Amino acid sequence: SPGQSGKLWGGRFVGSVDPIMEKFNSSIAYDRNLWAADVQGSKAYSRGLQKAGLLTTAEMDQILHGLDKVAEEWAQGSFKVHPNDEDIHTANERRLKELIGETAGKLHTGRSRNDQVVTDLRLWMRQTCSSLSALLRELIRSMVDRAEVERDVLFPGYTHLQRAQPIRWSHWILSHAVALTRDSERLLEVQKRINVLPLGSGAIAGNPLGVDRELLRAELNFAAITVNSMDATSERDFVAEFLFWASLCMTHLSRMAEDLILYGTKEFSFVQLSDAYSTGSSLMPQKKNPDSLELIRSKAGRVFGRCAGLLMTLKGLPSTYNKDLQEDKEAVFEVADTMSAVLQVATGVISTLKIHRENMARALSPDMLATDLAYYLVRKGMPFRQAHEASGKAVFAAETKGVALNQLSLQELQTISPLFSADVSHVWDYGHSVEQYGALGGTARSSVDWQISQVRALLRAQEA
Repeated sequence: SPGQSGKLWGGRFVGSVDPIMEKFNSSIAYDRNLWAADVQGSKAYSRGLQKAGLLTTAEMDQILHGLDKVAEEWAQGSFKVHPNDEDIHTANERRLKELIGETAGKLHTGRSRNDQVVTDLRLWMRQTCSSLSALLRELIRSMVDRAEVERDVLFPGYTHLQRAQPIRWSHWILSHAVALTRDSERLLEVQKRINVLPLGSGAIAGNPLGVDRELLRAELNFAAITVNSMDATSERDFVAEFLFWASLCMTHLSRMAEDLILYGTKEFSFVQLSDAYSTGSSLMPQKKNPDSLELIRSKAGRVFGRCAGLLMTLKGLPSTYNKDLQEDKEAVFEVADTMSAVLQVATGVISTLKIHRENMARALSPDMLATDLAYYLVRKGMPFRQAHEASGKAVFAAETKGVALNQLSLQELQTISPLFSADVSHVWDYGHSVEQYGALGGTARSSVDWQISQVRALLRAQEA
């Protein structure tokens, strides 16, 4: 008969739902993650109902006590989900009724699952952003620590994957750390927009029973309340932003992983991964594979997919709540789990990585100083365009003779330009080369120290 289905919406329905549809419609398998947020939101709402005169103090206390028991069961793993529990809200309200009786039925007064679920999700995501922020800062810190210790190690910098100019190894580490600081800032920005309260919006039109939304905001420690009830129950911008944040952060991590995969090959032999973050081959005994880094690279694809998938879901929705929005939670949960694992693995990789300084030094070659040769002439007064051409001629002359660029005699250089003199020998010193890039952001020791202090200051500010 109508109303006996145990569904929160069963009153006008006769007969049962197709079991396949029942399973298709159900979200309890994953939205059970929201149990704590759901209890937290319900406790605040019961206080709002009491203030509005819709619950007596005794009824409110009964509900609060019952919700504490529900939370205890979830926390201890003894909560039993019933086949009729289509979502976390149904499950918790059903269990509350079993514990305290009919008073449980008053808890949903003026509240819709539409404003309830988005409140739960915001509560859960707010907490998750704090956890992920801490993990991301830990990764950045491990990179900066490493950059500080190894700042005198030089190796080739690459453009187009071709050897370009000598740089400090620390400069490379910091290039990735700085990208991650933007992700760290961006996550805190997303968290601000998550921290807005939708509860009290009802299904679409608002709350007709005088519930004080400011009280709800204070109870749940939100920074603001949503402005429009129709928008509040249906917008998922904060989810899309979170998924985009994760996509961009994964882009940065994937690029860093790709560099380290290359640097770890026998061909480069600049770095060696710890055994803790590598695996072997089932066929080739000599192999040590950088699976940790390859998995970081691959997880980027999963995260991008979730971001694109949600945007496609949102694109054509008509106004207010539609069941399509149920798709947001699996995306958020999966991406949050992925980011947590990836950030921790990346921190482990960075903090246990071994570097081969000798191989890095051996990979530096005089041809990488061709730009420095041009700068030498610029410092003697030659316009850069001419100096670039003169240096190019020197490179060609060395190639023609089959010698390294620094093997050209002073006489040979002077046939290219009379500005060359004995002090050209300083050009061939790699330490001298990196030290000339003293402008802020460059690879000179003073600038690398400045970069380290900048990133550390940013981390301190974010923790304040």
